[in-house]
Amino acid sequence: MSIVKIKDKTFETSIPEEEIKQRVQAVAEQINQDMGDKNPLLLAVLNGSFIFAADLMRGLTIPCEISFVKMASYEGTSSTGKMKQLIGINADLKGRHIIIVEDIVESGFTMQSMLDQLKGFDPASIHICTLLLKPNRLKIPLDIEYVAFRIPNDFILGYGLDYDQQGRQLRDIYTLKED
Repeated sequence: MSIVKIKDKTFETSIPEEEIKQRVQAVAEQINQDMGDKNPLLLAVLNGSFIFAADLMRGLTIPCEISFVKMASYEGTSSTGKMKQLIGINADLKGRHIIIVEDIVESGFTMQSMLDQLKGFDPASIHICTLLLKPNRLKIPLDIEYVAFRIPNDFILGYGLDYDQQGRQLRDIYTLKED
């Protein structure tokens, strides 16, 4: 288990790169089965999901497309609870099968905000795919069809997730170590 220091915090490996790769491929295979004839549009939520979205898309063998949206609700190590759309949707979503690709779902507030906005574009269907789910933190009931990992309520970083914009490049996922 390795230890990294990011700014004023210490983190230790909780999910190694090889395990991440295996689970991302398993999620991709599930999407391949479920969406084979639908040409889904992956809507990757920036910044955190960009590595997951890239690896997920490389695992897909079906026709698909990708676009990006950016919403923010974090400052430091805690959610602010306030959503704001920073980059809008630039694709025609009417009649499309949408898969929202998120790095982590905690409270569900960001996801619910996205779902509410997306419904206004009249898609054929909306599906949720997340690298990480904190089921004990969920405040809103969501139908999350594609989950790579269910994790405890720890603060994590790496593989696209950050602590004050640092640590996204780490290949493993790390958990904040209590001092």
